[in-house]
Amino acid sequence: MPTVRQQAGADSTARTGGARIRRAVLRARARALEPILQTISDGIVVADRQGVFLFFNEAAERILGRGLLEVTPAQWTEAYGLFRSDRVTPFPAPELPLVCAIRGEVRRDVEIFVRHADRPDGAVISVTAMPWRDPSGDLLGGVAVFRDVTAHRHADAAVRRLSNAVEQAADAIYITDRDGLIEYVNPGFEQITGYTRDEAIGQTPRLLRSGHHDAGHYQDLWKTLLDGRVFHGTMVNRRRNGEIYYAEMTITPILDPAGAVTHFVAVGKDMTDRRVRQEQEMELALARSVQQGLFPARAPRFRGFDIAGVAHPAATMCGDYYDFVVVGDHRLCMAIGDVSGHGLGPALLMAETRAYLRAYLSTLPGVAEVLRALNRTLAADLEDGRFVSMLLAGLDVRGRTLTYANAGHPPGLVLASDGRLRATLESTGTPLGSFPELGVGDARPVALEPGDVVVLMTDGITESSAPDGSLLGTEGVLRTVRSRLGGTAREVLDGLVEGVREFARDRGQDDDLAAIVCRVDPA
Repeated sequence: MPTVRQQAGADSTARTGGARIRRAVLRARARALEPILQTISDGIVVADRQGVFLFFNEAAERILGRGLLEVTPAQWTEAYGLFRSDRVTPFPAPELPLVCAIRGEVRRDVEIFVRHADRPDGAVISVTAMPWRDPSGDLLGGVAVFRDVTAHRHADAAVRRLSNAVEQAADAIYITDRDGLIEYVNPGFEQITGYTRDEAIGQTPRLLRSGHHDAGHYQDLWKTLLDGRVFHGTMVNRRRNGEIYYAEMTITPILDPAGAVTHFVAVGKDMTDRRVRQEQEMELALARSVQQGLFPARAPRFRGFDIAGVAHPAATMCGDYYDFVVVGDHRLCMAIGDVSGHGLGPALLMAETRAYLRAYLSTLPGVAEVLRALNRTLAADLEDGRFVSMLLAGLDVRGRTLTYANAGHPPGLVLASDGRLRATLESTGTPLGSFPELGVGDARPVALEPGDVVVLMTDGITESSAPDGSLLGTEGVLRTVRSRLGGTAREVLDGLVEGVREFARDRGQDDDLAAIVCRVDPA
């Protein structure tokens, strides 16, 4: 009779032998199916209940990058480089679909990322694993079927990116079928047109028609599209609330493999604001041209005097003003003014002021009387907060005297030929149009001497600021003018403007500026 140890050894040998026999039988069954399984493009792997691989088709080896390895289920993750979808976390061996299958469980469409030395770029595979049972239902092992879905995932990611881009685009994007029925609109379409997705889908783009385009326009558009060509153009459309808007349209035909048009993709950029800005810029450019024509084309010429004037706007239009008006044969009126603010409104007010001033200069006897009349007129026309400062100087070229009135304007300067400040043309009253009940004061005379230089200017010069915030001021103007006293009136004036710009440096010009220089010839 055998001993207990002998009996146990015999049982173990019998079990081992039985497992080998069963495995051999299973392998034989798998080999019988091999000609069929090798023709399948999906990867197929068969393992017995102990996790020993019985079959690996060629597709499985190609997809995984490695063929059948003699490793245990606990080693599959490391051996084949299996990761979760985050591509970082190793896939837990007990949760692998084939491991679950040999436990009798079913796993479907499990995504696993494969990456190892033989497949460094990695691949995404979709795995379905089923238990393998004999006809009596006994569990024999498991079968895993998987395919490489990397390209599909890349395509899906690209589609998601495209979809996100379309959904988040500010432009109006819509897709129609060949007959023009809208199948899709993005939120940008809803925002621009005012039509909701539900209101637009099933309609045609005719719901956007404004009536600004004739039938021929749409015939040309459809001919272009049905010929398979892209349409580019600006459309005048109408929003749901009735507002007109300008859309820069690109409509692209979508072709099937046979080259037939199946759909159209339209992208519309709302150009209304830009169009309005362009029209405004054109209007401002025209207005600037008209306004520049209001400034004197050249300074008048009188024996014994050299005169020049200039105006530079901070924006397209200028609210600063200078003018020369000859009265009689020996009297010249020089006006320098500043309308509060700068831009189109002040420029229009400047033009109005110029017209009134010239009318009053032809009928009233002196500069103070002219400013009083102008003050009454502007006070009746100006809105609250608007005003005009002005220095009006009458030059008697025979007597070489200057008579002035200053309605709240920066002082004018009279410099001798040696640079001494001989006189300051201070304010004699309040700005025009702000206080109709207050006067502008009486006119004041100044006798001019040979070599004197008279400088009239707006606060765009004296209040020009440097990067540190300091102002040019009257002293800065005097320094600049004194450095050019030996030049002509134009040279003094150009030097003054150049000095202002050098003082401001990178800050640029932040206010309109205008100036007049009148130089008395030396004796």
